[in-house]
Amino acid sequence: MLSAFLSAFRTPDLRKKLLFTLGIIAVYRLGATLPSPGVSFANVQACIDATKTADTNGVYTLLNLFSGGALLQLSVFALGIMPYITASIILQLLTVVIPRLEQLKKEGQSGTAKITQYTRYLTLGLAVLQSSAFVALARSGQLFQNRCDAFPVIPPTKLPTALTLVVLVITMTAGTGVIMWLGELVTDRGVGNGMSVLIFTSIAARLPSEGWQIRIAKGWSVFFLILAIGIVVIAAVVFIEQAQRRIPVQYAKRMIGRRMYGGTSTYIPLKVNQAGVIPVIFASSLLYLPQLILGFMDKSNPNAFYLFINDYVINPTSWVNISLYFLLIIFFTYFYVASRSTRARSPTT
Repeated sequence: MLSAFLSAFRTPDLRKKLLFTLGIIAVYRLGATLPSPGVSFANVQACIDATKTADTNGVYTLLNLFSGGALLQLSVFALGIMPYITASIILQLLTVVIPRLEQLKKEGQSGTAKITQYTRYLTLGLAVLQSSAFVALARSGQLFQNRCDAFPVIPPTKLPTALTLVVLVITMTAGTGVIMWLGELVTDRGVGNGMSVLIFTSIAARLPSEGWQIRIAKGWSVFFLILAIGIVVIAAVVFIEQAQRRIPVQYAKRMIGRRMYGGTSTYIPLKVNQAGVIPVIFASSLLYLPQLILGFMDKSNPNAFYLFINDYVINPTSWVNISLYFLLIIFFTYFYVASRSTRARSPTT
């Protein structure tokens, strides 16, 4: 493995792509740690420390993971890549029901470019909605489980409060636009799959701190056990990712002049896991929407709907949550592979 890295850096073109990707990752992590205007960095850190002792299942853990810890810090890149993922889900679902989008998908590269443009516009619209929601939750304290009343994350200033909130929303929305641009740069000029690289960067940035928290809470034995399980899971994922289903192809013999050609056999390699990690991300993002809705409901007088969603749907240990997660992954895997197969066909078939 080390020799492969060294040989990659010896190739000039590949070295430029790797260094460019590393530079984009550095910019992305800088924006994830840069506080937004009007946010008190010291109070945010105090609120995060106060919530570490609480049950973190309901603290927007998944969204904070995908943003690399930027969400709870209310940084410039607080929304992370989630608005883009949600917009991609909506556009892919709408492609099935809207004939115009289906026609654009069949037009090839030009149609795909238009759908990508629509995805960008929808991403910015969702970023405005999500940033407004998270700013409201942070201002009310619900983003930190009401454990930072003594540490206002958006302290009052001489400026009007409405102006401060509008600047926060605009900053986070602009940060989402910059993240889209960085991901496209990695795709075009870097190693490719820019959005996936940024998602991996966000998750990998949280691993050291989360692992150390496990070591503090459970001890070294549990820490090494989880580390070993993680290595085994990674190896299994790589094994499945590289797996292929080989479809045999036999070429018929033919005479050209006095010579015989053909008669050889080969195969068409089809990946076993063509959807990759996309269905898991889609399912996770959709499954987390009910918790975002509960954040706007009154907790002092919960009704039956609130209790059912809170106890079963968003509880990761509930059989309802596990079943929904499993079914959503199956659905998005089928939907994603079917859409790609349809895209690969010619318009006349």
